[in-house]
Amino acid sequence: MTESSANKLLNGDSCHRTSNGKKSSKNGFVKNHCLFQQPQKYHRHRERDQHVTHNSSLYEKPFAESFEETPLLVAVLTYMGYGILTIFGYLRDFLRHWSIEKCHVAREKEEQKDFVPLYQDFENFYTRNLYMRIRDNWTRPVCSVPGAKMDLAECVSHDYNWTFEQTGRVMKGVINMGSYNYLGFAENTGACADAAIEVTEKYGVGVASSRCEMGNLDIHEELEQLAARFLGVESSLTFGMGFATNSMNIPALTGKGCLILSDELNHASLVLGARLSGSTIRVFKHNNMQSLEKLLRDAIAHGQPRTHRPWKKILIVVEGIYSMEGSIVRLPEVVALKKRYKAYLYLDEAHSIGALGPNGRGVVDYFGLDPKDVDIMMGTFTKSFGAAGGYIGGKKELIAYLRCHSHSSLYATSISPPVAQQIITSMKIIMGVGGTTLGADRLRQLSENTTYFRRKLREMGFIIYGNDDSPVIPMMLYMPAKIGAFGREMLKRNIGTVVVGFPATPIIESRARFCVSAAHTREMLDTALEATNEVGDLLQLKYSRREQPLPSLGWMAEESLLQD
Repeated sequence: MTESSANKLLNGDSCHRTSNGKKSSKNGFVKNHCLFQQPQKYHRHRERDQHVTHNSSLYEKPFAESFEETPLLVAVLTYMGYGILTIFGYLRDFLRHWSIEKCHVAREKEEQKDFVPLYQDFENFYTRNLYMRIRDNWTRPVCSVPGAKMDLAECVSHDYNWTFEQTGRVMKGVINMGSYNYLGFAENTGACADAAIEVTEKYGVGVASSRCEMGNLDIHEELEQLAARFLGVESSLTFGMGFATNSMNIPALTGKGCLILSDELNHASLVLGARLSGSTIRVFKHNNMQSLEKLLRDAIAHGQPRTHRPWKKILIVVEGIYSMEGSIVRLPEVVALKKRYKAYLYLDEAHSIGALGPNGRGVVDYFGLDPKDVDIMMGTFTKSFGAAGGYIGGKKELIAYLRCHSHSSLYATSISPPVAQQIITSMKIIMGVGGTTLGADRLRQLSENTTYFRRKLREMGFIIYGNDDSPVIPMMLYMPAKIGAFGREMLKRNIGTVVVGFPATPIIESRARFCVSAAHTREMLDTALEATNEVGDLLQLKYSRREQPLPSLGWMAEESLLQD
């Protein structure tokens, strides 16, 4: 992508050139201007990275997030657990090498030993010796609508989780605490299902072509116009896969000579897209504005490596809700930095669209910001809308460019017509088209369920990560043996949960991740909380040392950090 075409896409220069008599460096860029001044004194509390922001100019309400420090004893025992598993893993590898134990894992052929290895040593070691012990917690076959409750097919393994077979029995009425069904639109009855059936009878299920050939239906045009209106942007473009929306569009927006500033906890699709683009990538600490601003200032002051030429474009890449941490991006501060340093902003609202804000329009709506402040608005339809696919929203020039240059647009099959109709119907419900209040009721119910579930878990003594308003609720497990044990014990009590470990999280920060839905009734939540409390006592998971559930100030400066 050339510099000229890049500059036509988005409004503003890629770097902050000097103006108004500001002193510049030799390459013409400001070096001595800082939006986030380093405060003279910080007060550090026991809980790390916990903040409540009170800034009337940027936040309409306190911004509260909590990441409680791991107890020292728990950290030591966690390392010891992984150490023991590693020792036994090497012992089993020794037995496999001498054919004493049967090896099920894929291995390099002897005649290919001189080639570049296909398998990474540590990841392969982790998979065959640690992951296989708890593999039964994942990929369980669901044989019903994955709504607030679901049915699971029972599976057993006779070779220590290398292969599974179904017993023919079905676990009925399992409370689903793991799906991203935030607004409860994953259902087979109601307005969405009826509209999807009607469209299926008219268009069929698939279009067997890409949008630029024979796969552009009028329903796709209707969806994009509605999405643009919902987001408050000039235009939008939809794609059939959420992951590819990131991984295939970022390379179309940036290239060699561009700089991507990425949050360290960004999703794998964003990481892959950044790598495929060929841009220089620099990572800033999670939700840390001082870290981000330092990278921005250094990038403008020093330019590209070796040549010190100005970057063609600086793109800040963040998410609305971080799916493993439950945290919400500090968007007002990111926007303030973006404006000050004339960078571009790419916002991934995969988990926040439909789940945050008084109107369900995501993190921009949640903070009361202008959608025009975000250059590239990305999101998916796979969560709050109960469908599939993704979107990019922004200026008309941006969308017109992506239609011609995005691999997801040019080469991928169009969204299935019934899926498109599912999105349209659910989006209209959220918007209140036709005077319906169902969308507003679901948004309110989701907010109430989130607050209730988080508060109860904290009161029980669990360590809970994330923002108080995030429907993604990580509960820390830490120790490797407790990952599988928690998932199995919860399933025995008819609660379906997602447990997460390495490589999706740091190796010592394993967790269970609850996703609250508007479809959950108070009775369902109480049943899940009762089971969690019981299993927490059984496995000794109540690590929290907090004296009260109310958050306290984590980083507190003597003067305001924002001067805008």
